[in-house]
Amino acid sequence: MYSDKELNCKECGAGFVFTAGEQEFYAERGFVNEPQRCKTCRDQRKSNARAEREMFTAQCAACGAEAKVPFRPREDRPVYCSDCFAKEKESQG
Repeated sequence: MYSDKELNCKECGAGFVFTAGEQEFYAERGFVNEPQRCKTCRDQRKSNARAEREMFTAQCAACGAEAKVPFRPREDRPVYCSDCFAKEKESQG
């Protein structure tokens, strides 16, 4: 039903293939627009969006280690480092 299509990236102008499998995936999820960027440019945009996230430093409420978190810590809520957060989540589940 679908066949591979050659498209051009709107960022870099390079040609890329929109495969039949990708087209089927898009159709299953109700996406109506074809991709406009090649995989390299899509990945670059994703990494740029993630890089802009501001990180905050806090002290872990369980072990006292420094923890970097993507939100501004509040005094009335505990903040955990990655390891302690995983342990806390595991003990609740």
